[in-house]
Amino acid sequence: MKEKQIPEKLEPENFEQELTTVWSFPERGDWATHKQTAAYRGNWSPYIPRNLILKYSLPGQTVLDCFCGAGTTAIEAKLLQRKCIAIDINEYAVKLTRKNLSFDLPKDWSHYHADVRVGDARDLSDLKDNSIDFICTHPPYADAIKYSSDTIGDLSHFEVDDFLPEMLRVACENHRVLKKGRFCAVLIGDMRKNRRVVPLGFMLMRIYFRAGFTLKEIIIKEQHNCKMTDEWLEKSKKYNFLLLAHEYLPVFEKV
Repeated sequence: MKEKQIPEKLEPENFEQELTTVWSFPERGDWATHKQTAAYRGNWSPYIPRNLILKYSLPGQTVLDCFCGAGTTAIEAKLLQRKCIAIDINEYAVKLTRKNLSFDLPKDWSHYHADVRVGDARDLSDLKDNSIDFICTHPPYADAIKYSSDTIGDLSHFEVDDFLPEMLRVACENHRVLKKGRFCAVLIGDMRKNRRVVPLGFMLMRIYFRAGFTLKEIIIKEQHNCKMTDEWLEKSKKYNFLLLAHEYLPVFEKV
C-alpha cells in the first residue's frame, strides 16, 4: 500500500475570512488535494467550505455534506480538524472523495477519519436526531448537470418540478439531524429555460423554510470560469438575455 504523504501546501496563502455577503474567488484554490477535486464538474471552490466551516463550527465538531461530490468539503473539514460525514448517491463520487482524502497531516494536528459513504440525502435514517453540528453542502441544480448515467435516485436527473419535492425531503432530513441552534449552508444557482430565468435559488429557500428552518444569511457568490461561456455569450447576444454570473449561498438556522 502506498504510504500517505503530507501535502506540500496545507492552506491557502494570505487567507482572510469573508466579512460581507458578496463572495468572489477568481482563483479556485489549489492547496492540499484540491487540484484533483477541480476536475469534478460543477463542484465548488474550497474557499467556500473553508469560510463556512470556520464561521459556523468549531474544531472537533461534526460537519455533514450529503452531496459530497469529489470531496471538497470533506478535505476542508479534515484540514480544519473537524469530523466529517460525506455522503453521495453516486458511487464514483464517493470513490473520488476517498481518494482525495488519502493524505496525511502533521503529527501535531488533530486527526479525524472522515465517514465517507454511498447514501441518499433524502434518507439519512442512519444519523441520529440532533447529531450534526453544521451542514455544508452543494446539491445539483436540478437537471442542469447530470452527475451519473444511470444511478437511481440521482437528483441531477430530475427536472425542476420533480426536483423541488425531492429537495423538501432532503431539507426535512437536514433539519432533523442538525442540532438546535446550529446552521445549514446550501449553495444553489438559478437556471435558464427557453431564455427565461428559473429562480431555483429562491425556490429552494422556500423549501428549506417549509422544512422548519429560518434564514441567517443570504450570500451572493460570483461565478468565474464557467464552462461553455463563449457558446452562451453568442446565444445571449443573439437572443437578448443576460448570462447568469451569480449563485446563492443561504445559511439556514434551526431554531
